[in-house]
Amino acid sequence: MSERESRRVLLNDLRAQWAHHGPHVLEAVEAVGESGGWILGSEVAAFETSLASRWGLAHCVGCGSGMDAIEIALRAAGLQAGQRVLTTPLSAFATTLAILRAGGVPVFVDVDDAGQLDLDLCESAVADDEGLRTIVPVHLYGHALDLARLAELRDRYALCVVEDCAQAIGARSHGVPVGSVGELAAVSFYPTKNLGAMGDGGAILTNKEERAAAARALRDYGQTQKYHHDHLGLNSRLDELHAAILGRVFLPDLERSTARRREIAARYTAEIDHARLEIPPIPPGSESVWHLYPIRVPEDREAFRAHLDARGIASAVHYPILIPDQKALASSRSESVRTPLPRAQRFAETELSLPIHPYLTDRDVERVIDACNCWHD
Repeated sequence: MSERESRRVLLNDLRAQWAHHGPHVLEAVEAVGESGGWILGSEVAAFETSLASRWGLAHCVGCGSGMDAIEIALRAAGLQAGQRVLTTPLSAFATTLAILRAGGVPVFVDVDDAGQLDLDLCESAVADDEGLRTIVPVHLYGHALDLARLAELRDRYALCVVEDCAQAIGARSHGVPVGSVGELAAVSFYPTKNLGAMGDGGAILTNKEERAAAARALRDYGQTQKYHHDHLGLNSRLDELHAAILGRVFLPDLERSTARRREIAARYTAEIDHARLEIPPIPPGSESVWHLYPIRVPEDREAFRAHLDARGIASAVHYPILIPDQKALASSRSESVRTPLPRAQRFAETELSLPIHPYLTDRDVERVIDACNCWHD
């Protein structure tokens, strides 16, 4: 095996990202240092304007993390303590934690065959219960759930929708951008995200000026102006350094990196062919950005992971424990529309994520495909 062949195929490769962008990142850091404005300065304002424009929404409010973005969005939308919030059991725990921190009560609904929140089950829930009028759907894996259906439910039942777009920046549903149906949308800039910072970061996007103003106050101690604290807010400001790196370096590269993710996903979908591996469907009309590439391994998932590892290929499981089964929720109020949650549980028990990031070489992709196809050969 050549030295190149022995190199491990990583799930994410931040070192490769640094090798590609490092000099430009350092230029951005130097610009911030020379500016003398290090908190909520010109770089944050410029990045917020750029991201909102690219997204096609009027306002962007940078904050400290993706989880904070969801909490601030819910609070800016007027969520009251004790209000129940429909959401998915299959996601990063941060989605539910943000609902709890905002004072809400998470109400879990099963997912569909693509792993997305089942909107038909959501309709049954809100039709039967007038107390359920807030929903936090997650565009999981980088897929876009059906936004036309989501908009229909929003309008028919007067729902307040806050979209969790942490994994799906740039994704569309039948040409409509994720985040455009909700009252507000939340996005994460965690380093492994498609648009990742060099540390934590997040943002709220909305078309409504009053929601954006509330979010700006909430991220900065609840201030509507200096020393005027009208709300009990957070200290959750997007760092000027992160904004400069995102706005000057990573956001301009997003189109290229997304295209590469889509190329890799297309090859995996076309060329992985094994009777014991399943590729879940994507939602109809979804123009995915492939934050993750999930497959299902109904039998011997750990044996398959060991097989990949022996061939120098990293993998991960997203998410092995459903959110309502997490120990942390034992002391918090939560509900499920129906129990059990069979499709979500199936994902938890069988899902495996293959490497997908823009720095994979064609040979890396071939190695992943070959390893999948030769399992047990």
